[in-house]
Amino acid sequence: MKIGLDVLGGDFAPKATMQGAIMAQKELPESDKIILIGDKEVILSYLQEEKVDPDKFEIVDAPDVIEMDEHPTKALMNKPNSSISVGFRLLKHKEIQAFASAGSSGAMLVGSIYSVNAVQGVIRPSSPAYIPKENGGATILIDVGTNPDAKPDVMYQFGLLGSLFAEYVFHVKKPRVGLLNIGSEEKKGSLTAQSAFQLMKDSKDFHFIGNVEGRELFRDNVDVIVCDGFVGNIVLKQVEAMYRVLIKRGVKDSYLDRFNYETYGGSPILGINSTVLVGHGISNGKAIRQMILMAKEVHEAKLYQKIKHALEPYSLNPI
Repeated sequence: MKIGLDVLGGDFAPKATMQGAIMAQKELPESDKIILIGDKEVILSYLQEEKVDPDKFEIVDAPDVIEMDEHPTKALMNKPNSSISVGFRLLKHKEIQAFASAGSSGAMLVGSIYSVNAVQGVIRPSSPAYIPKENGGATILIDVGTNPDAKPDVMYQFGLLGSLFAEYVFHVKKPRVGLLNIGSEEKKGSLTAQSAFQLMKDSKDFHFIGNVEGRELFRDNVDVIVCDGFVGNIVLKQVEAMYRVLIKRGVKDSYLDRFNYETYGGSPILGINSTVLVGHGISNGKAIRQMILMAKEVHEAKLYQKIKHALEPYSLNPI
């Protein structure tokens, strides 16, 4: 397979992205190829400095950059030669099978929807995050920012998308899906949460275990936690902030090490007709490496095809 990498995306690009690409290339089989998308002169110069044979990669010239603070839709239209725009053109025409970037998450989402489109039946694509469990493995938190105003039917689909992700990429048999709430009782929470519960409680699409509270986040009582993107983003950033505080204060623990963003590298946009991964803006070389390897894993799991199959009934009969 061919994995496209946005060389210019991220706070520490292109150095970090090139480091990650070189590390990942050493671990991939010869049948796989990393397509470096960015300023060709910069890419070739870096490979020469590191004494790496350029023939180990394919290089696609895309000298422009979509900055983090640019309006995603306008930037994609106004910068057709940007690394993200070019990456999505390659993906649309199946010249690459996966595309990964630590650049503008907004541009990555918009580009995904307009280039490869959402899977038929998916109301809104979503973004998951990984929360390490105390006894190993990870809980999928979905959504973490893509859909801050998600309605109950959208949150129902988060349960389905998260369950399929946990099953086919994290290899969890019959994933337990919970709804993040302020109490375990059915009538707890906002009107949106209560309505989502009513949709989810009799689901035949996934194994719903009911409401879960914030204290369950790190325990092995649930595999997928559903919430709207507003709440999910706050939870995720609070977890990241606490991790940084503990590390800064010299707390060392193998469990805490698993909160390092380098562990997972990037997360896929779920519900689109291809494989697209978005990494943290502060990604270093190790994180970029892991994002590339995760892109291969998600693609080989045929995740978007499985989502497409699972959503076929809803393209005709919406929730």
